[in-house]
Amino acid sequence: MLVSLALLLLGALTALATPRVMARAKWPEREPVVALWVWQCVVAGVLVSFALSMTFSAAAAWQAVRGHVFAPAPHAVVEAYALAAYGPWSAVIAVLLALGGLWSGAMLLREVGRARRRRRQRRAELLVRAPLMPGEEPGADRLVVLEGERPDAWWLPGTAPQLVITTAALGRLKGRQLDAVLAHEQGHAQARHDWLLHCSSALANGFPQVPVFAAFRDEMHRLVELAADDVASRRFGRLTTALALVGLNEDRGVFGPCPTPQAEVPHRVNRLLAPVERLTAGRRLRLTAAAALVPVVPVIVAFVPGLRALG
Repeated sequence: MLVSLALLLLGALTALATPRVMARAKWPEREPVVALWVWQCVVAGVLVSFALSMTFSAAAAWQAVRGHVFAPAPHAVVEAYALAAYGPWSAVIAVLLALGGLWSGAMLLREVGRARRRRRQRRAELLVRAPLMPGEEPGADRLVVLEGERPDAWWLPGTAPQLVITTAALGRLKGRQLDAVLAHEQGHAQARHDWLLHCSSALANGFPQVPVFAAFRDEMHRLVELAADDVASRRFGRLTTALALVGLNEDRGVFGPCPTPQAEVPHRVNRLLAPVERLTAGRRLRLTAAAALVPVVPVIVAFVPGLRALG
């Protein structure tokens, strides 16, 4: 029972501590891509901890599961885990964690299904506003221009991602500003940010009381925009990208004194206009490597008793 409880405690501590640690950190805005990687590794570490805890609890509760989990292991390794001493709580823990895993899968399927329905609806609306010409294939055009009085541009994900921009945006954005907007949206498409948003939303909606999943969702929505801004600014300059953001959003009231649903846009503009120095390559490498170790730690904890028995 000790290994199972240790893994359960490790996952819980990681889920509780990470949002607080990351909220105090100042570097994620300087390196949003690294921050995206860190968050993914942390959430993976939490899920791996719970999955391994479920496995050991189930092995202790049911002989059939134990036979499959420890089938190739020597008798000394099985004895090292003291599965017989786990007690009746092992079945309860295993069932609860298994239900949590099934619920996570169901939430992810629901989120993907909703996203597909929204995407089909938006593509249908797109075909109404921009019907195909004779001989054109659906999704063949990577860029679609729509008649519209409101400046706007968005990325439509899918098997054939499309960039959509309105004629008002074409009229307002000049030269490299338009290129910066297109580069921003292409950054989303190339990094497949839609999958990050789907996974984070599924976990947050399925487990609203778990702080790390709610923070994961909120940070994914924020960091993917910062990462795409950086893609555009590296190609066309920070000032050009900031002016493009202002041009697209100035009619929406996001720069006014009252809070709006898009209150992060002024912050993104300020970040582009007042850049801070990036982290050194060495520190980026250390953060990336440290984050990669987070999912490995529960695996090491799970194997410690067996390795000791063999050693």
